[in-house]
Amino acid sequence: MPIAVPALLAHPKFAAAAAYLEGAHDRLIEEIIQLTEIPAPPFKEERRAAAFLEMMRPAGFADAKLDAIGNVVALRKGRSGGGMIVLSAHLDTVFPEGTDVSVRREGTKLFAPGIGDDTRGLAALLAFARALDAAAIETEADLLFVADVGEEGRGDLRGIRHLFTEGEFRDRITGFFTFDSPDMDELVVTAVGSRRYHVVFRGPGGHSFSAFGTVNPAYALAETVLGLSRMSVSSETRTTFSASVLGGGTSINAIPEEVFVDVDLRSISPEDLARIDTELHRLVDTAVANENARGSTESGAITAEAVLIGDRPAGATPRDSLIVTASAEALAAFGFEVGFRASSTDANIPMSLGVPAVMIGTGGKGGRAHTLAEWIDVEPETSLRGLKAGLAAFLGVVGLCD
Repeated sequence: MPIAVPALLAHPKFAAAAAYLEGAHDRLIEEIIQLTEIPAPPFKEERRAAAFLEMMRPAGFADAKLDAIGNVVALRKGRSGGGMIVLSAHLDTVFPEGTDVSVRREGTKLFAPGIGDDTRGLAALLAFARALDAAAIETEADLLFVADVGEEGRGDLRGIRHLFTEGEFRDRITGFFTFDSPDMDELVVTAVGSRRYHVVFRGPGGHSFSAFGTVNPAYALAETVLGLSRMSVSSETRTTFSASVLGGGTSINAIPEEVFVDVDLRSISPEDLARIDTELHRLVDTAVANENARGSTESGAITAEAVLIGDRPAGATPRDSLIVTASAEALAAFGFEVGFRASSTDANIPMSLGVPAVMIGTGGKGGRAHTLAEWIDVEPETSLRGLKAGLAAFLGVVGLCD
């Protein structure tokens, strides 16, 4: 059975686990540095996954393994064998291959790309696993530790998507934590859904002077983007759109044969996300028809193709669910001011499937995520408060056996 947070904090086994975290804080820092300095660019997380796997095995997970998509999965069985709570952190970073990921230390601050998003989360999973063993904690439900691939960018949550749709534990998961930020003052309970398109407009092309009047795909693109800018959206459901990357053409004196625009659509409302998705396709079709009506199609007509390159579902975990109340109580118990927010994280997948899920921090402070100047502060007092709060949050859900 779940255990109320006040009773959990008074339990001697929780005190023993917390004491372990205190004594192992320097090891946490060493492992943050070690893992950060193993590059994990998009779709190339294999080296970091292999290193994490070898770190998990001596932490009580002899059967830890890589699944079919490259996630590291490690099962810690509970007493009841009923529910299963996932504790996850993602392996990948946003930074391309060749990025210098050397860690620079200035006092208690560590600087390196990806160090807070999400290498600290990986190190926290290792610390949690060892703390449970050090305190001889037996849980009611099973715990599944997951270091997943593909959380960032075009990875499109592929690691957690696989876990819930094809993974061997997909039918057993009853709750999901992702540890994905040093920040402990905000608890993510709402999933921002997104649909991302690479929209390509094609035409016959031609010389800018001698073929003047021929249909031009750039004009169809421009009409689409202009129409997008005038689209009406709801501020209440945090619905947004952006024409983000544009390109194409070969020469200033040539009508382009191909141009493209990448479009990002987002909302916390599945219905509003579907509505603006439909509207984008309508804008593309209208722009193509208008350009073919405007210019000469003697050498060929304008066509367009909208290729879906990202699809993150929206969803939410009810505020009165156990995973939210236990997490909020744990954070408050350790002095954090809890705010509920929406974001796009690995928790999108379980939320969209109705599985209770949250994204919670790992302690300390940090900043400049997704930049080369990313940093975290591992000052022990704040860092340990966050780790202990995270430990209390998931134990409050999974249940601690006497």
